[in-house]
Amino acid sequence: MRSGAKVGIVGGVFALVLGGVGYGAYNILDGLGDSGVGGHTSTAADSSEVRSGPVTEEEIADTSKKFLAAWAEGEATVAAALTNNKADAETALTGYSDTAHVTKAVITPGRATGSTVPYTVKATVSYKGATKSWSYASKLTVVRGLTTGRPLVDWEPSVIHPDLAKGESLETGESSTASIEAVDRNGQVLTKEKYPSLAGILDELRKKYGEKAGGTTGIETWINSANADGVNKTLLTLVKGKSGRVETTLDAKVQAAAERGVKKFEKASVAAVEPSTGAIRAIANNPPTGFETSRSGAVAPGSTMKIITSAMIIQNGLGGANSAVACPSQVSWEGVTFHNLDNFSMPSATLKTAFARSCNTAFIKPVAPLKDKRDTALAIEAEQYFGIGRNWQTGIATVDGKVPESSGAETAASFIGQGKIQMNPLNMASVTATAVNGRFRQPFIVAQTLDNRTFATATPLPPGVSGQLKDMLRYTATAPEGTGTQAMASVDGDKGAKTGSAEVDGHATSDSWFTGFSNDLAAAALVQSGGHGGDAAGPVVAEVLRAGP
Repeated sequence: MRSGAKVGIVGGVFALVLGGVGYGAYNILDGLGDSGVGGHTSTAADSSEVRSGPVTEEEIADTSKKFLAAWAEGEATVAAALTNNKADAETALTGYSDTAHVTKAVITPGRATGSTVPYTVKATVSYKGATKSWSYASKLTVVRGLTTGRPLVDWEPSVIHPDLAKGESLETGESSTASIEAVDRNGQVLTKEKYPSLAGILDELRKKYGEKAGGTTGIETWINSANADGVNKTLLTLVKGKSGRVETTLDAKVQAAAERGVKKFEKASVAAVEPSTGAIRAIANNPPTGFETSRSGAVAPGSTMKIITSAMIIQNGLGGANSAVACPSQVSWEGVTFHNLDNFSMPSATLKTAFARSCNTAFIKPVAPLKDKRDTALAIEAEQYFGIGRNWQTGIATVDGKVPESSGAETAASFIGQGKIQMNPLNMASVTATAVNGRFRQPFIVAQTLDNRTFATATPLPPGVSGQLKDMLRYTATAPEGTGTQAMASVDGDKGAKTGSAEVDGHATSDSWFTGFSNDLAAAALVQSGGHGGDAAGPVVAEVLRAGP
């Protein structure tokens, strides 16, 4: 069955050449003859013998060429038969022209890496008289069929487009949501082209506030979300609708710094908030598309959690910033032994110096006297004073953090940010902001008055607690022994920090965490498998803070 689109396959490893003539956008299959799709060859892949083992270079080249050529000719059924999921592949390949309205395209393969073949697509999308060019890159992988032994394209929706996921589809038409022009706090226009990490946020703001802001619809190509209440992702705009103006709390200068910062690492995310108001000033991820760890992640925050643990210790009368604490190399809790990094110890320490060196044992041992209350104390502290888990209404979808009640060794682990604790950079930036400001201000990205939503609230920290926390953060960012001093050296103004590393099951290297503040800006970053907090996440936070007030 022809899907209608004519797609040429040119250049690269799989240039189709016959008699010195390269085949372009038309009649590719006719030119291939018996060696093409649907023909019979004497290759091992077509023999009656079921092959096993890894696919060969010849099989990778032959299968990918045939698949792309069939897609090129609009033969969705033939192309789908060359995959290991014929039904799903045929639906997607047919929809490429029938619902996405791609009228023509040129596919240019690159050189294979192992069994994976990259390629670029330069397409034309046409709908009701509107036409627009569309370019992107994707890839396919050739595998051996489990039952047939044939080399087949390992079907994933991303073969069609890299952002397409299972259950999603491409569509071109009149958009279902009104257009917006999102601006930062100073009126500067924010676009996904300039700030790639904002693509998902801008789509979400558009869905929620476009019509309210006076926008109208246009003609676009988008990805239909797999979730009924999800946000469709716009890929191409053929005709712009009238844009409604949506004012955000973002700061273009800080956002640009956040985008630069996360690009330093393969999997990095960062968020920045204003302690005095809770306004979100920046939020960024690398990779910039897909799952947004900065606001939706839920992973162990490591020793950055010691900010809340310190507040719990102080408020429960177990110590203060300048109180002496024991920092042995290890400590036992209900039969489980907890260690400091490299088993270091501090013969003479205060809570402040232990915080600066990130001594794990100093934040476990003092809590033992709480007895029956120790399994709930951290959860109460996190929710009641830091607003964790209180259903934040930021204006976009966010995960608000989780500090559950615990028992046994998990209680001790939670004091150092392990166990069942789940956070993301936005949560930890807010935690730092609360410590600095003395009270929780719920993070938000658009004004509360835009839709009259209810902000989460929390009890202010008792007098003196914020001052001690701030002093501990400052010491960690400035003292010679502070684990955050090196990363924060380039940051000016009143500043403070806390490092963290979190062990993740199955990962050889721990996650790198870092949170800090400078004047009226707090930021937190996570670099997955980045190691020590000051080494990876620290420079990301410093980049953001340098761009602040």
